Amino acid sequence: MTGFLGQALLYIVPFLLVLTFIVTIHELGHFLVARAFGVKIDRFSVGFGKTIVSRMDRRGTEWRMAWLPLGGYVKFSGDLDASSVPDQAGLAELRQRVVAEHGPGAERDYFHFKPIWQRALIVAAGPAANFLLAMVLFTILFSVVGEQIAAPRVHGTQPGSPAAEAGFQPRDLIVAINGRPIEDQRDVARIVVMSAGDPVRFQVDRGGQLLTLTAIPVRNEVDDEIAGRVKIAQIGIQMQALPGDLSFRTLNPVEAFGKGIETIGSTVSTTVTYIGRIFVGKESGDLLNGPIGIAKAAGGVTQQAVDANPDPGWMAANLALTFLSFAALVSIGIGIVNLLPIPVLDGGHLLFYGYEAVARRPVPARVQEAGYRVGLALLAGLMLFATWNDLQKNGLFTFLGGLA
Repeated sequence: MTGFLGQALLYIVPFLLVLTFIVTIHELGHFLVARAFGVKIDRFSVGFGKTIVSRMDRRGTEWRMAWLPLGGYVKFSGDLDASSVPDQAGLAELRQRVVAEHGPGAERDYFHFKPIWQRALIVAAGPAANFLLAMVLFTILFSVVGEQIAAPRVHGTQPGSPAAEAGFQPRDLIVAINGRPIEDQRDVARIVVMSAGDPVRFQVDRGGQLLTLTAIPVRNEVDDEIAGRVKIAQIGIQMQALPGDLSFRTLNPVEAFGKGIETIGSTVSTTVTYIGRIFVGKESGDLLNGPIGIAKAAGGVTQQAVDANPDPGWMAANLALTFLSFAALVSIGIGIVNLLPIPVLDGGHLLFYGYEAVARRPVPARVQEAGYRVGLALLAGLMLFATWNDLQKNGLFTFLGGLA
């Protein structure tokens, strides 16, 4: 029982801490831009459910902390529904009520009566805050840790693998992939994972001679310490840097900032590419994680940081750096998801505002209602799919089958 509770704490607590922190920053992005435009705000909540502690600021906004740490939210005055995009009838009703309660002109302090460009900026500020958070975290990481590069030197190939058939040999140095220069082993792995079934051209340096080798990555099932059992694209190559292939440099804050931007761009590009490949049937979606998968990953990186060095000081430092990196990646993911053009998400709101800017009127109520139903269905389907993935990857169905 004690072991179970310990495992639960190892997985659940880090997950809740990271999720609540990132979602709070997301909502804070909405809040700060809204306040800059003079929007009247009723509440900013960290957590959901029953209030633990709250206070009212001088502008009439309630700041509260609730007992369920699953993120948070900001509530603008006059919100009629979850869409925050009422149609013309809804706007007229809200205007009449606000004027009756607070007098003519009071409606100008309400989100729904702000110019459309201000509303769009307020909505976009949430995902923007996620990317900004990731940028800050990566800048801190690269400033503290620096940058280590391990050149992609071939150590060997698996017999019968695409790499072996392509003609890779030990000590080959990969210098470019599909015409793009490559300096680090991680870049090779990232490109291969995103290229299942597609020919990949590798330019290698073999004793000073440049050769072009072509391999087609195939999906193999592997057991990942953090992600669980997943199918990922591989070519069957092992890489091991020689002493002269390793380089390390410390980064000043400006260089660290630039490296952070580069890392965010690479992560976004990889994520968008992967989602696109799912839609065209080139990926199965195994790498998509739901709450269970994220919680397991949080527990996995926590365990790795703890096991890296038993010294309390080193352990604390490892935990801090590990969580900074993990939080940055999750923050990017939340930013990307929220920008999807699906009603109920920020991207769906921006889509509605785009229509309003062109048509000079809000989206009709019946269209919004249909859009939100479809959006909720899409989100529910995505969550079910991701959760199914999580259960499959972590062997729950195998475990249940063994009990039968």
